[in-house]
Amino acid sequence: MTDGLHFIGIDVGTGSARAGVFDDRGTCLATGKQDIRLYREAHQMVEQSSTDIWQAVCAAVRGALRACAIVPESVAGIGFDATCSLVVLGNGGRSLAVGPSEDNLRDVIVWMDHRAVEQAERINALGHSVLHYVGGRISPEMQTPKLLWLKEHRPQTFADAWQFFDLADFLTWRATGDLSRSTCTVTCKWTYLAHEQRWDPGYFQAIGLGELAQENFARIGQTIVEPGTAVGKGLTPEAALELGLIPGTPVSAGMIDAHAGGIGTVGIGGQPERNLGYVFGTSSCTLTSTREPVFVPGVWGPYYSAMVPGMWLNEGGQSAAGAAIDHLLAFHPAYPEALELARNKGESVPLFLSKCVEARLRAASDAVTLAAGLHVVPEFLGNRAPFADPHARAVVAGLGMDGDLDHLLSLYVAGLCGIGYGLRQILDAQSQAGAYVEQVVISGGAGQSLLVRQILADASGKTIVAPLTAEPVLLGAAMLGATASRSFETLNDAMGAMSQAGAAYEACDGELRAVHDRRYAAFKTFQGALRVARDS
Repeated sequence: MTDGLHFIGIDVGTGSARAGVFDDRGTCLATGKQDIRLYREAHQMVEQSSTDIWQAVCAAVRGALRACAIVPESVAGIGFDATCSLVVLGNGGRSLAVGPSEDNLRDVIVWMDHRAVEQAERINALGHSVLHYVGGRISPEMQTPKLLWLKEHRPQTFADAWQFFDLADFLTWRATGDLSRSTCTVTCKWTYLAHEQRWDPGYFQAIGLGELAQENFARIGQTIVEPGTAVGKGLTPEAALELGLIPGTPVSAGMIDAHAGGIGTVGIGGQPERNLGYVFGTSSCTLTSTREPVFVPGVWGPYYSAMVPGMWLNEGGQSAAGAAIDHLLAFHPAYPEALELARNKGESVPLFLSKCVEARLRAASDAVTLAAGLHVVPEFLGNRAPFADPHARAVVAGLGMDGDLDHLLSLYVAGLCGIGYGLRQILDAQSQAGAYVEQVVISGGAGQSLLVRQILADASGKTIVAPLTAEPVLLGAAMLGATASRSFETLNDAMGAMSQAGAAYEACDGELRAVHDRRYAAFKTFQGALRVARDS
C-alpha cells in the first residue's frame, strides 16, 4: 500500500448524494452532501432526474474534497453505490420521460415506485425457473416488472430507449463512458444468473420482453463485471472536470447502496458468513453471505458474487423502515409538538424521541415496558421478506384516546419493536433454510442511536454490532475504488483492512426476553390476521 493515497466513496440514496474521502485504514477524512429532488405521482409512482442526480454527485464530491483539502492527484480510485432505481436513456444519452408528467428530465423510476405491481404478479404467476433465485417471487421494486410496465404503458419510451440502466451502472457510465454492468445490480434486480454468467432468454420471452433477448441484451448489459473491477479507462476528461478530479482516475463497477453498506460491515472479523449486514435507512435491507447457495422462500437470492466475491448472497428487509417510523409518528396528535421541540434542538423527530426515551430509563432494554399493550406491524409499503407480499399493510393495535407526548414515546418504541420483529422473522426463515448468522452488523442513518440498536438487539434476539466508522455505506463504496485502483489485490483484502468493529449491543435475557417473545408472537398473529382480513 502506498502512503498518502485516498479513495472516494459516492453514495446516491433516495434523498441525497453523499461522498466520503477515506484513507487505506478506512478512516473517513471528510464528507460532502447534496440533496436530490423526488417527484411523487398517483398510483405509487415515484420519479427522479438522472441529470439532477449527477449534478448532486458532483457537488457532493467537490464538497468532500474541499472539506479535507487533499489534492485531486492523491485520489487513487472512486466507487459508486446507489439505490436500485431504473434510468431510461435514448440515443446519445438523452433523458426520456418515464411517466405521465411527460417531463424528459424525469427519466428515473425510483426503487420504491410500485407502479408495476400488476406486472410483477403476472410474472410470478408464470413460475419461471429464474424466480428460484429471487426467493420464488419477483418484486415490483425489481427492474423487469418496471420494464414491462414501460412497454405496456409507454411503448414509445420503451422503443426509443437506447439503454436501461440500474442507477449505479448509470453513474459508472456517466463517469467513464463504459457500458459495463455490475454483477451486484443485474443479478439482484434484473434476473441475471451470475453463477452461470448469462441472461435467460426464455424468461424474457415468457414475460413479454422477448425483444431484449432478440437484441442479445444490448440495452440491459452485455458486459457484466464484479464490483471492484475497474471499468473503462477511468474518469473521462468531462467527468473529471465536473467532479474536480483527474482524468483517468480508476472507477469501480458499482453496487446497490445497501450492498455497499454490506461490504463496509460484513468483513468485520474476517468471516463474512458470521455476520448479517443490516442496513437501516428509509428502507431496511438484510444481507447474508454463504459459501454454498441457500434457497429461502420469500427472501431474494441466492445471488452469486453479488456482494462478497465468490460467495452467495441472500437479501431481505422491508420496503419501509425508517420511513415507516416517520409515517407512524406523523399520525399521532402529539406529533406537531414533538416536531417543534425537535426543530428547536436541531434534531429529527425520531432522534429527539429516542433521547427522551433514554432519559426516562435505567437501561435501554427497559424501553419495551413503555410499549406495554401497544403493537405495531409497520408494513406500510408491503412485506419485502419473508412473504414477498407487496399488498401487506401495517397494523397498529392497542390504541386508546391518548394524545400526549408520553403516548407518542410509547408508539415510537412499539414501532421500533415492530421493525425488530420483522428482522427476527427474516432471521428465523433463513435459519430454518440453513443460513444461520451469529450477529447483526448495523449501518444506515436510521440505526445510529443507542436506543434503536438496543431495541433491535432485544427484539431480534441477536447481538447488534456497530461498525467503528460512522459512514459504512460510503466506506463500502470507497473499498470498491481502492480495489479498482489495485491498491488492494481483492475486494476481500480491502474489506479486511478497512472495516473494524465498534460497540456491541447484546440481546436482553430473563423476563425482558420473555416479554419480547410474547410480543413477537402477537406480531405474527396480527400480521397473519390482516393477511386473511384485508380483502374483506
